[in-house]
Amino acid sequence: MAPQPCRQAVVRVPVATLWAAPDAVRPIDRPALADCPDVAGWIAGMDREQRVGDCVLTQLLLGERVQVTETRTDGWTRVVALGQPAAKHGADGYPGWVRTAHLTAADPVDAALTVDVAHTTLRVAPGGAAALSGLVLGTRLASAGRPVDGGRPVRVPGRADPLWAPEGDLVPLPAERPEAKEVLAVAERLRDLVYIWGGLSTDGIDCSGLVHLAWRRYGITLPRDADDQADATTPVALDDERPGDLYFFARPGRRVHHVGIVSAEPHAGRRRMLHACYLTRRVVEEELPADRVATLVGAHRV
Repeated sequence: MAPQPCRQAVVRVPVATLWAAPDAVRPIDRPALADCPDVAGWIAGMDREQRVGDCVLTQLLLGERVQVTETRTDGWTRVVALGQPAAKHGADGYPGWVRTAHLTAADPVDAALTVDVAHTTLRVAPGGAAALSGLVLGTRLASAGRPVDGGRPVRVPGRADPLWAPEGDLVPLPAERPEAKEVLAVAERLRDLVYIWGGLSTDGIDCSGLVHLAWRRYGITLPRDADDQADATTPVALDDERPGDLYFFARPGRRVHHVGIVSAEPHAGRRRMLHACYLTRRVVEEELPADRVATLVGAHRV
C-alpha cells in the first residue's frame, strides 16, 4: 500500500534518492529508481558531468523518517525528509520526490545501533544468505535481540522477521556528545570517495553530505546544506579553529556554497581541510588552495 499524505513513512531500501521532481530524472538514473536501487552501480555508470546535475537533492538511508505530502499513481511520492533540516525550505526538513517503492509504513522503533563500516549486508541468519546488501555508514538500526554466532538481529522496515548484521559492523549510538576529532576520524575514512551532487552515502557524497553523515554516525543531526550548516553552528575566530571544526566558503554578496572539515591546526597562515571537492570529484585532504583562501568566510564549531 502506498504511503498516504499527511502520514509518516520510512525508507525501506539501503539508500533512496530524493529528487527535485519526477520529470527531472535522466535515463542514466534508471539504476537508482529500481525497486531495489543499485546506487553504487548508478554512480559508477555516470561520467564527471553527470555526477553534478541538480536533479538530485539528497539521499535518505534505510529507516529514515519522512512526512508524506503527496502520492501519485505513477510511483512517485512527495515527502519531507525529517532527519535533514533545511531552514530555507521550511522548519520540518528537506522536501523532494522519492520513488514510492522505496518507502513503507512508519513503525515506532528505538534505532539505537548504527552502521560503522562503509558497507554491510543483512542476512536471513548468522552466516546465511544475503537478504539486503548495500547498507552504508551512519544507517541506524533497531536491535531485535542478542548477538548469536557473530551476528546481531535487527529490525528492518517493511519486513516482519529480523535480519542479521555482522556484529562487528554495528555500534551503539553514544550516550555522550562526541569530540570533534572523533567526527573528523569518521570523515577521514571516506577519503577518495567519489563526489556526487546530493550524495549522502559511502557510495558517493557531496561537501555538506560529508559533514552531515560524519556527525550522523554519532547521533547528531546537522542541517543538510552548507549554508544551513553555517547558520546552525557557532563562529570561531580564524586561527582559533581546531581539527573537526568547519570552514565555510562564499563568494562576495552570496550565501555559503561550500564546507570543509578542519583537518589540522592552522600554521603560519596555512590551513588544511578534508572536503568533498567539486573540482576533483573526490573527498580529499589538502591545504587550502588560493581560490579557497579567497572565498573563506569563517570557521565554525558544532
